[in-house]
Amino acid sequence: MKPPRIHVMAAVIRRNGRILIAKRPDSAHQGGLWEFPGGKLDASETREAGLRRELREELGIEVTSARPLIDICYDYPDKSVRLDVWLVDDFDAEAHGAEGQPIRWVAPAELTQFEFPLANAPIVTAARLPELYLVTPDTPDITQLVQGLEHARSQSLSMVQLRQTGLGPSEYKDAAKQLIERFGSDFIWIFKGSKPPTGADGWHLTSTQLRALHQAGWCKGESFAGGLFAAGPSLLPEEDAGWERPPGREEFECWDGLLAASCHDEREMQMAADIGADFVTLSPVLPTSSHPGAGHLGWDRAAELVAITNLPVYLLGGLSAEDLDRAFQAGAQGIAGISGLWPD
Repeated sequence: MKPPRIHVMAAVIRRNGRILIAKRPDSAHQGGLWEFPGGKLDASETREAGLRRELREELGIEVTSARPLIDICYDYPDKSVRLDVWLVDDFDAEAHGAEGQPIRWVAPAELTQFEFPLANAPIVTAARLPELYLVTPDTPDITQLVQGLEHARSQSLSMVQLRQTGLGPSEYKDAAKQLIERFGSDFIWIFKGSKPPTGADGWHLTSTQLRALHQAGWCKGESFAGGLFAAGPSLLPEEDAGWERPPGREEFECWDGLLAASCHDEREMQMAADIGADFVTLSPVLPTSSHPGAGHLGWDRAAELVAITNLPVYLLGGLSAEDLDRAFQAGAQGIAGISGLWPD
């Protein structure tokens, strides 16, 4: 019989723009690696009580503000764990290694320089991603985009998907260049397109691209023969979703930046995990003005789908920043949106 999964409470602890990590004892499971502090939940404890106790014992702090961040189930060869990870953004006392363990405060971007247990990889991603994922509206007016992004920056939105499906490849490239020249590293830039983008932090796949790449056996970090997708950032027609690896074509270079994918059901979320996506959007959660009368997931089904993946999930469709708390309780990374986040 398979042993029961060990329920571990863990914390991404933030203070002054930095995140606390601790080093595991050499004698422990996955010893010598860095981790996000926490420990085993006792059978009689609530999740939040267990988190507070573990951080008090390990770091000598008293948690005053915390919320769920990501929930991960992972099977090592010798044990199975559930990492129930919460974001802690306020606490009393000075954090220290109360059990003698080394600790460090590091910038989010520095997390990738440390070696963590394999199960922690999605936590590292979740710790680096913001709560809101802004998607630009479909407009060819670069002035309108600039004005909207100026406002977004003033509201501390920090990750932007340049959608612009109505632009051809060269127009899209020109718009992207102008926006990056103006805003630089003020945003995490996520681009759409038929191949890995140049100058962006991330590449967001449509669900059609996701299905095609999954069918062809591609995974993040691998090169791939070109010609899989039609030119430009626009969607492939559904009949083209079954393309296989085309022989004898020029290959595009492997993509090691952030990889995101648009998902609408359980199958697509599993595909995203299979190809090594870092995060996904899940939609539509609620009815949207752009698709009146179309079906939607609803909050309960969205929460069920979030629970089956180990990836950070942004909920999309009919939502705004006012829905953040409900999204967190559903296990999501946060909210993605166009009309719900873009200024009027």
